[in-house]
Amino acid sequence: MPELPEVETVRRGLEQKLNNFIIQKVEVCRDSIVAFPLNKEEFITGLRNSLIHKWDRRGKYLIAQLKEVQNDNTQFPIENSQNNGFLVVHLRMTGYFKFIENTTHPCKHTRIRFFDKNNHELRYVDVRSFGQMWWVNKGLSLNKIIKGLGSLGPEPFSKEFDANYLKKVISKRTKSIKAILLDQTIVAGIGNIYADESLYSAGISPFREARTIKKNELIKLKESIVTVLKKSIGSGGTTFSDFRDLEGENGNFGLQTNVYRRTGKECRKCGNLIERQKITGRSTHWCPKCQK
Repeated sequence: MPELPEVETVRRGLEQKLNNFIIQKVEVCRDSIVAFPLNKEEFITGLRNSLIHKWDRRGKYLIAQLKEVQNDNTQFPIENSQNNGFLVVHLRMTGYFKFIENTTHPCKHTRIRFFDKNNHELRYVDVRSFGQMWWVNKGLSLNKIIKGLGSLGPEPFSKEFDANYLKKVISKRTKSIKAILLDQTIVAGIGNIYADESLYSAGISPFREARTIKKNELIKLKESIVTVLKKSIGSGGTTFSDFRDLEGENGNFGLQTNVYRRTGKECRKCGNLIERQKITGRSTHWCPKCQK
């Protein structure tokens, strides 16, 4: 599943490519992708004549701010134009976008197509079809309609996410620290890959009970999380999974991982062999010598 760096890479790509993209036509190829409104025709009608004004990211969610456009002669910038709600996207396991200037026949995994007046296409492709989209009209609460969005913990790059916060939320928890990092209500956007890599960087065993981790270790863990995520964003995400950016490319971070998908290979620090075991149903990779 795309994690924070992959979703941030997609957000930046969308923001760069979709400059002054006004949705003229929407084609829903698979109804189940539309999570809200329940009526797909309302989804389509609501998005028509919307300028995709700005792309934001919250955890693993992409959030497009929409502006209502009355006609093609609308002058830019149109910051003062009427708000037309939000288009929210969760890519899930295999979802990705493609921007196509000269539209072609869609592949069988194409789920939703957005077209502008020049017939440029933003195509959403999803092999497993677990991804979801919401059009949330102005006046409605994003957090109430999209429950997962409303329950997210702080962003790893935010001021709220620090060692004091971590100490507070884990002080009585007997769960493993790996399970804690995967909990989106505690910290938003971290998944399996970056939890493993961050714990390795901090020298903390993924099996440690969260409540046993000391303040100085939490300081190092927070710093490791931020460093690993920033490094991956700079590399365009990971090569693992089905992640693709708008150009159809996957990231380069997978070539640089220290433990993830390196089972049986030598640790880059100590030479000990990397091991793998499941925690809460997720494959976990670690070095028994470097991580205590």
